[in-house]
Amino acid sequence: MITIKNSQRRITIDTKLLHHQAQTILDALHYSDFDLGILLTSEPAIQKLNREHRQQDKPTDILSFAYHPNAKPGKRIQAKTAEDKNLGDLILCPSYIQKDLPRWNQSFDERMKVLLVHGICHLLGYDHIEDEDYKVMQRLEKKLLKKI
Repeated sequence: MITIKNSQRRITIDTKLLHHQAQTILDALHYSDFDLGILLTSEPAIQKLNREHRQQDKPTDILSFAYHPNAKPGKRIQAKTAEDKNLGDLILCPSYIQKDLPRWNQSFDERMKVLLVHGICHLLGYDHIEDEDYKVMQRLEKKLLKKI
């Protein structure tokens, strides 16, 4: 089940579309029956989380909190219990995303799709710390963006 909570009011978000896009991604990855939480929040709230969890005292566009922090890229998560059928949570900050758009040369909706895909990839163990890992992650992201 995908749960979306919108605790910010500055940017109008089509949560039904966001839900549909997230479900399409989970379906494409064969994680249709896994839970995913999405929180849309303010800059002060995401800055606090970024400071607490990443020691970065600044707002950001997205944070990913994996339920399975040891997931390996490309390796299926094996759920042993119903509770294990959870990918984790994504926290997005629409006002930060809106302000950051000139850097990306994308529309708000395009950027939201990119970040949704990017965040879900992180929940599955993909990262971009090393160049080779970044290439692997980018290939999957491009494939998933075509689905939505």
